[in-house]
Amino acid sequence: MQSSGALSVRRIVITGILAAIAILLGVTRIGFIPVPNLSGNATIMHVPAIIGGVMEGPIVGLLVGAIFGLFSWLQATIPLFKDPLVAVLPRLFIGVTAYYSYAALKNNNEYLALVVGAVIGTLTNTVGVLGMAVIRGYLPLEAVVPIIPQAIAELIIAAIITVAVVAAWKRIEGGREGSTV
Repeated sequence: MQSSGALSVRRIVITGILAAIAILLGVTRIGFIPVPNLSGNATIMHVPAIIGGVMEGPIVGLLVGAIFGLFSWLQATIPLFKDPLVAVLPRLFIGVTAYYSYAALKNNNEYLALVVGAVIGTLTNTVGVLGMAVIRGYLPLEAVVPIIPQAIAELIIAAIITVAVVAAWKRIEGGREGSTV
């Protein structure tokens, strides 16, 4: 991995690939899991921003999160997501917070660092979006409570996907089948 600040050709390409995956998840609706609550959907669309952050640093995480947020805003069908302060702003920080939490722990335990990065990135998305929705008056605070089980499911799913993808990615980059994360 390179320093967390440089935007190399590799990082630009990876940003594009992960952004395309986020958009594909949205366009095909694969990134939305229907749930019977106010939000209507659980999402895994934030996971590419988390992966971008932990694999390539905060700038890639920010860029992928920005593209996810812009896609969400441009495709919005409800007023809540037609507001860029709800749809875009919190998504900018998904990969950034995932990177810094991962970086703080990776030298102690790589798997734990990946799980924590995924959890923190997911919480950044959930708390950021719901917090802005409450602050901007789209949701009353009590409407957040029924979404908590969905948020827990998103945390678990994001952790599983992040660990699986990053472990596979590192094995491929390492060029050896038996490589560990």
